[in-house]
Amino acid sequence: MRASQLDHFKRLLLEKQRELLDSTGEAGHRVPAAGGLRGDSVEEANADAEAELQIRLHQTDGPLLRAIEDALARIRQGTYGVCGSCGVRISTIRLEAVPWTHLCRDCKERRSA
Repeated sequence: MRASQLDHFKRLLLEKQRELLDSTGEAGHRVPAAGGLRGDSVEEANADAEAELQIRLHQTDGPLLRAIEDALARIRQGTYGVCGSCGVRISTIRLEAVPWTHLCRDCKERRSA
């Protein structure tokens, strides 16, 4: 992969990482803990639902952040864009869609089946 392509994917990964870290930080300050509001039952139910949503988002952000960190490590190691399962080059189209992927489309489909 050319250096300009690696730089492009590194920028995409860092941008997504920053976005996730920023949203995680903002969410912690915006949303009260479940049951933290004292008001009518509708307000309390809304606060509980929002707190639960933020917890679920945080749980999905963790694995994605790890995948992004792994992809950045592969860029440093010179293995970015190579399938970690079969060793073939991952298509640029797939990397544009999912820059943190470590599997080519075929290997991903086999694992999902």
